[in-house]
Amino acid sequence: MRHSKIILSIAIMLLTISAGFIAPKKKVVFFGDSITQMGVNPGGYICRLDSLLKTKVQGNNHELIGAGIGGNKVYDLYLRMDDDVLAKNPDVVVIWVGVNDVWHKVWGTGTDADKFEVFYKAIIKKLQARNIKVILCTPAVIGEKTDFTNQMDGDLNKYSQIIRDLAKTNNLPVCDLRKVFLEYDKQNNPENKEFGILTTDKVHLTDKGNELVAEEMLKVIAGF
Repeated sequence: MRHSKIILSIAIMLLTISAGFIAPKKKVVFFGDSITQMGVNPGGYICRLDSLLKTKVQGNNHELIGAGIGGNKVYDLYLRMDDDVLAKNPDVVVIWVGVNDVWHKVWGTGTDADKFEVFYKAIIKKLQARNIKVILCTPAVIGEKTDFTNQMDGDLNKYSQIIRDLAKTNNLPVCDLRKVFLEYDKQNNPENKEFGILTTDKVHLTDKGNELVAEEMLKVIAGF
């Protein structure tokens, strides 16, 4: 009888602890440039993704943190990752960079493809050394014309393929925004406009652009 009471008391204690237990938040840091910097604003893709996770993922406990700085290229991310990412002790890091590395070539300040790959690899390696899960994203567009007459289409495709190859080599998930944006524009930009569908200025996102990015990232992040 005494043993039964002890067992019952332990069971009640465990149930009480279990009922009051709150799983720790899964910290997800979004690491990128001005697109990500703007993503935390109302209507931005990070803000929209947070709402989608809360409404569509049962038991959601993700904490989304923006770490975007305007004008950043891949080496800028590498140089600031200790303070802006690792110091936050994230569980997951979403890397979305590449637009400025390509776009700024117009002014002679872009990043050569080989250097882009070297720095990108170094970022992945440093995150994985801390057992942080990594999600890669391809740069979406620099101009929305659908006939491949945007000035930077060739390089943007090349850098996107570098990221896809890094994802495959490192067995990492990739959110292929380059592919998604191209497909959307082909279906929804019959006038072949340079911007105004998914971007406000060839690069930064419209409401629809933010919505599309949030929906695509949900497919990858919901599983973490």
